[in-house]
Amino acid sequence: MSHNSDSQPTTALRRRLAELRGADVAPRPMDARALAALAANPGCRRRALLDGAGVDKGALAEALGSPAPFGQSQFAFVRGHSFEARVKGDGGAELMRLVHARTAAADSPAPEPGGVSVPDLSAPGPAGRAERTRQALERATADGGWTLLDHPMVRLEVAGSPVHLEPDAVAVHPDGRWTVVEIKSFPILDGSADPAKVGAAARQAAVYALALKALGGRVDERALLVCPKDFSNLPTAEAVDLRRQIATTRRQLARLTRLEEIAAALPEGATFDPARPPAELAGSVESVPAAYAPQCLSTCELAFHCRDRARCGGAVEVLGREVRGELGGLATVGAVLAAARDEARDTADGPPEEAAVNPAAAALRRAARLRAEALAAAGRS
Repeated sequence: MSHNSDSQPTTALRRRLAELRGADVAPRPMDARALAALAANPGCRRRALLDGAGVDKGALAEALGSPAPFGQSQFAFVRGHSFEARVKGDGGAELMRLVHARTAAADSPAPEPGGVSVPDLSAPGPAGRAERTRQALERATADGGWTLLDHPMVRLEVAGSPVHLEPDAVAVHPDGRWTVVEIKSFPILDGSADPAKVGAAARQAAVYALALKALGGRVDERALLVCPKDFSNLPTAEAVDLRRQIATTRRQLARLTRLEEIAAALPEGATFDPARPPAELAGSVESVPAAYAPQCLSTCELAFHCRDRARCGGAVEVLGREVRGELGGLATVGAVLAAARDEARDTADGPPEEAAVNPAAAALRRAARLRAEALAAAGRS
């Protein structure tokens, strides 16, 4: 697998990221879930740097005094592993049956019992496993049969830094297509599942698909989502269209600021080592701009800290990205309330001159006037 050396992180950058993480702190590997969340918020330089440096954001949040209940419960973890083992049992026979039923071409032969190849992908380290995966994909594509890659390792570059990712599975069709398989423990009830969970699974699958596309293969733009059927432990599956997620993720990853630029802007002595004093950590964290939104609460361990800081500063981002977009240049809650109060005090028939310049302010002033009129009418009645 060849890669352009210019896109590799320099020795100086690797050393700098290690210093930020802490000299004796092992890097925390990035997974597809974190990468999908990062791509969904490309304006957050803070998360880009922390994830790129391998900082344990959960430990950092705890050291800052803002721990977040994050991650799967032990029960959900065990249930998920049990379901995945069932899906992949008997050499992946049931899984490949679902792959054929939901994603294969109409004239594609069904997998024969015992006729599915399941290559050994074990190798030392993530880079070794990624190379073994590449070789297995090449052989399977050339052989022209059904192949199941169980927990392959693929590689994707993010902001100039390589990230190794591990899909649940990749199926190789006889026609040479590669299909990403996502196995989740949330149920499909009466043919439908929680849209938010399906969307999150699709974003993860899109990350895997992009990494596979980098290998030059013919990647299916549909993923196979395998879940328990109704309230049983029996697997069922649906094909999920990834075209929109792939395009969005590719575009957003391309917009991510390179880590060198973010690290270069940090003050001397900045550190994210959780062993350092909280005041020192807080200063380092605040030196990197964040792009907080309520959606971060379900995707980032540092979200509670960022939310507290946004609230202290009166930032309108705490109300959501949609509200922030509607408010234009009104960046704080104080500015929003001031704009609304100005309309309540205005007695002219038309909007004030400055409101005509700022449509968001004009809308707020009109809303405040209508609210005051409605309250007055309610009081008279």
